[in-house]
Amino acid sequence: MQQALQWLPLQGAGGGVGIIRYGAGNIFSLTAALERLGIPYGMINSEADFEKFDRYIIPGVGHAGAAMHKLEQTGLVPTIKALTKPTLGICVGMQLLTSYSEEGDSDLLSIFPIKTLKFKESNTYKVPHTGWNQIFPEKENPLFKNIPSGSHFYFVHSYFIEYDKAYTLSSATYNNEFSASIWHDNFYGVQFHPEKSGVYGETLLTNFSKL
Repeated sequence: MQQALQWLPLQGAGGGVGIIRYGAGNIFSLTAALERLGIPYGMINSEADFEKFDRYIIPGVGHAGAAMHKLEQTGLVPTIKALTKPTLGICVGMQLLTSYSEEGDSDLLSIFPIKTLKFKESNTYKVPHTGWNQIFPEKENPLFKNIPSGSHFYFVHSYFIEYDKAYTLSSATYNNEFSASIWHDNFYGVQFHPEKSGVYGETLLTNFSKL
């Protein structure tokens, strides 16, 4: 469903959050969370739409390779890679920021020179990794302001972003340690779903709206 820009009052929000639409994300829970928090948002469907916003979210669910194919079909990839305003990838949207995914043997945006790999299933660790898990911030960053180390966030994923100290903003463990969030310049990614993660997820979205 196409949604118009919501001009809701938020100090420091400027042009609000632009959600990049490319047909690979169910954005209802995300937009519902933004509305609850009074964060202005709108949809990005073309290159010209980027000028309307001060920050961007790349949502995503499902198959990383298929999502990348859909994103390429929009013609927005060069514009996304050249963005200089705060940009947040969520779940598969985060995986798209990496260079490669084992899911579909797919080359991705390569904004982060790290890979997305598949969890190894065992008797103890089932795949997908679904449910609440603790995250531990590893760098100081305003995205995690007022979020204590060890806070729980909600995950649903079969593939994880490899841990790399240079880019890992917070880590989590499920069978192996992985990047729960990443950061490089103006680009951020979170593997968990902040819009489904209760008060700390809402805190993170509010923090992002003020970056």
